[in-house]
Amino acid sequence: MATVKIWDPFVRVFHWGLVASFAVAWLSAEDVRALHEWAGYAAGALIGLRLVWGIMGTRYARFRQFVRSPGTVAAYLRDIATGREARYLGHNPAGGLMILGLLATTAAVAATGWMQTTDAYWGVGWVEEAHEALASLMLGLVGLHVAGVLVASLRHRENLVRAMITGRKRSPRGADIA
Repeated sequence: MATVKIWDPFVRVFHWGLVASFAVAWLSAEDVRALHEWAGYAAGALIGLRLVWGIMGTRYARFRQFVRSPGTVAAYLRDIATGREARYLGHNPAGGLMILGLLATTAAVAATGWMQTTDAYWGVGWVEEAHEALASLMLGLVGLHVAGVLVASLRHRENLVRAMITGRKRSPRGADIA
């Protein structure tokens, strides 16, 4: 089967690096404070780099390629419900919205975590509560993201996890959207 290169090395390293940093931060939150903080700093740094790459990166990494209007996202979600959604080479409209949600939430988790290390916000209840609530929201978004990847993989008969490892997806055909 013919394939085409979609995800560049930076996007793939960013993706799996963010997965690892969030997992380490989540799992070390109660027990290993220094590890938790360093994982949070790593996630924050990754988000900063991804924002730059979203403007200057390769075609499928750029925000303008996958950020769609609310109407387009809603129409795509309706198409999923009826089983008629198009296959996208890059991120589909729902995936693009998920990326924005994950980027924003990760940035907010990292920011509120960092705030807790400063003199101004150390021990401030609302900052800690916001950090924990945002981390829980992040976990929920990750679950939705994984579910979306599984649905798209099954519907389009394409292993999207492998694509995020190799950078390659099946070549476009028919009504696929490049």
